[in-house]
Amino acid sequence: MSFIQEIMNAGLDKSSIDTPLREDAFELTDNEKIEKIEYHFSQIMETLGLDLEDDSLGGTPRRVAKMFVKEMFSGLNPKNKPQVSLFDNKYGYRKMLVEKDITLYSNCEHHFVPIIGKAHVAYIPHDKVIGLSKINRLVQYYAKRPQVQERLTVQIAEGLKEILGHNDVAVYVEADHLCVAARGIKDTSSKTVTVSYSGQFENESVKQEFLSHVNHK
Repeated sequence: MSFIQEIMNAGLDKSSIDTPLREDAFELTDNEKIEKIEYHFSQIMETLGLDLEDDSLGGTPRRVAKMFVKEMFSGLNPKNKPQVSLFDNKYGYRKMLVEKDITLYSNCEHHFVPIIGKAHVAYIPHDKVIGLSKINRLVQYYAKRPQVQERLTVQIAEGLKEILGHNDVAVYVEADHLCVAARGIKDTSSKTVTVSYSGQFENESVKQEFLSHVNHK
């Protein structure tokens, strides 16, 4: 049973796995968003007492605005979703395919500080296979938005299932949260692990095979 089906059976709204966005989220162009963010970030810096006349700080509001729109949060815009090509499974490969140690950079939506970790993704091919680099791109697309790790894990899994057209997918995410390491409790040794198993990966032996690949160094 897929996560979406579990949500439906529990009487919950599918939108609970979607990133919360207003209906007018894309009425402004990227350049218009950059202009607005630049202005407001300069106000934050001035409020902190920073001198924007300094040659090191003067360009910071613009740099931050471009970074937010074009890089760190570019995954908010569905236009940036990677185009994923599928290929005929001419080899008849029916075993597990694992793409592990995918570098993951995201940002905590509660404090807007980094989440840094790795994603391990697996699927069992049916009639089609996916280009390997597209798995990485899909992970990065969902990571490039304000996130919580639980939602990120589910979004990657559901995105891959939608592309493949079946549920034989597993996702394992392990990450460090700077909102834990750099503020608050300031625990630099803990990691957060989240998983999503569906289809054949709900079988214990298949799940354990996947985990053995993830943990093998």
